[in-house]
Amino acid sequence: MLDPSEIANGGELAAVKVLIIEDNRDGADSLRDALALFGHRVAVAYDGAEGLSIAQSFAPDVVICDIGLPDFDGYHVARTLRTQRALCRATLVALTGYGLPEDRMTAKEAGFDAHMTKPADLEQLQSLLSRVQLAR
Repeated sequence: MLDPSEIANGGELAAVKVLIIEDNRDGADSLRDALALFGHRVAVAYDGAEGLSIAQSFAPDVVICDIGLPDFDGYHVARTLRTQRALCRATLVALTGYGLPEDRMTAKEAGFDAHMTKPADLEQLQSLLSRVQLAR
């Protein structure tokens, strides 16, 4: 099991900036709180338009995005982020209830780097964030 104190106290992951785009406020806020315990800087948006706006000013290293958003879907968010010079290198993670092979393929085609099904597996997510930090 991951111990947040091992990472937050001078660990290598403290600088990862994560944007969560999720319309389920409880889920988004819980994930934000969990990632913050690991020392990450986390911002939350509750729909796609807000997420794209926050991404401009926050400049995240990682965007964790739901697919089924109320205004437009996460595929649109991913395609839009990939066209923006300052954000095109961010790691995009689809976090969704859609987990069939064709869902994974659609996410990849839209520009997502990783696909995770809900609920979020924190150890898997932390491993991904570690790889992002080490690659910078």
